[in-house]
Amino acid sequence: MPAVKSRTEELAIVGGRPAFSTELHVGRPNIGNRQTLLGRINDVLDRRWLTNDGPFLQEFEKRICERIGVKHCIAVCNATIGLEILTKAIGLSGEVILPSFTFIATAHALRWQGVTPVFCDIDSATHNIDPLRVAELITERTTGIIGVHLWGRPCGVEALEKIARRHRLKLLFDAAHAFGCSHNHKMIGNFGNAELFSFHATKFINSFEGGAVVTNEDELAAKIRLMRNFGFTGYDTVSSLGTNGKMSEVSAAMGLTSLESFEEFVAANYRNYKEYQQRLADIPGISVLRYNKGEKCNYQYLVLKINEEAMGISRDQLEDILWAENILARRYFYPGCHQMEPYRTDDPQAALRLLQTEKLAKSVLCLPTGSAVNSGQVTVICELIEFIVKNAEEVKERLSMKPIFRHRWQGSS
Repeated sequence: MPAVKSRTEELAIVGGRPAFSTELHVGRPNIGNRQTLLGRINDVLDRRWLTNDGPFLQEFEKRICERIGVKHCIAVCNATIGLEILTKAIGLSGEVILPSFTFIATAHALRWQGVTPVFCDIDSATHNIDPLRVAELITERTTGIIGVHLWGRPCGVEALEKIARRHRLKLLFDAAHAFGCSHNHKMIGNFGNAELFSFHATKFINSFEGGAVVTNEDELAAKIRLMRNFGFTGYDTVSSLGTNGKMSEVSAAMGLTSLESFEEFVAANYRNYKEYQQRLADIPGISVLRYNKGEKCNYQYLVLKINEEAMGISRDQLEDILWAENILARRYFYPGCHQMEPYRTDDPQAALRLLQTEKLAKSVLCLPTGSAVNSGQVTVICELIEFIVKNAEEVKERLSMKPIFRHRWQGSS
């Protein structure tokens, strides 16, 4: 186990030895039972049924429906394509209201389909879209609302449903973070017209690359299933516009294997969450995002909110120090979709109405967790953060004498 730093010159960022010899990631992929997975892959190869609604794909969709109690699950090659298909199938056009504090794919999927994303501010307490602000943004061009269950914590579902009914708008939820979570003891996946899960490699349940649209609306499900496969209704009959959004059999095999380790993965996340929460509790300027004990939760993200004034060092400085120690903390979701192209050019004044988004984007930091991070590693991370904060002035002085070279890639959600 790495030794605790006792002097600031031991920090890796100023020339010391990194705390960890290998990188610790926020979302290093969970694998599940390797032998079970390889057995399934061999079955795929033996059958030579590699895609096109194979038996593993059908079983994966069925298992998801059973776990969350939803009528329809349509698995797709990735969640972004899933949202694009859903956008087309449900008939979104004009403008759609969504938070800027989300992964860029949520906005891109709309824009790719010719729909204009209208960014809404968030509630500072929940980090989710603020229903009061949603109502202010509705115009005659608005056709829908997309809520994002950030960190797996549900949006203000009832308030958004009320707004959507009043204005006759479609209501979708980006549930990329929220598989296995609940709201008022009802599983996420059952709200709005439809919800979208991500099974990207960084998610605690993954299918290598993949996603799923879930809904309780029969007609919408049929449309999505049709559009996922080029609009084919028969061997040589195409009845509507479509694309190729199918999930492969190998991905479905991985998805099934992940689902079978669901409880194990959640337990690892919860163990790390409680350890971080306990060990960081008394460090000034750091608060650990809390989850509702009365609801089901996957505890996938360990989220810190940094108060620079109280901590004595900035969020970005802390991140740089941790990266040098091979602790690859992440600035989710910095700097906000409204600050990225093409949206920054489209609406250069957006930040003026997104005050809470701007503030949160500059203060959130996610720490490594998941089955690839053990309790001992969490202890070292927390002790290192405590050391940095206790010696903040000296650390900042050392940083000012050494140029920082950032190597960042925000390539996954």
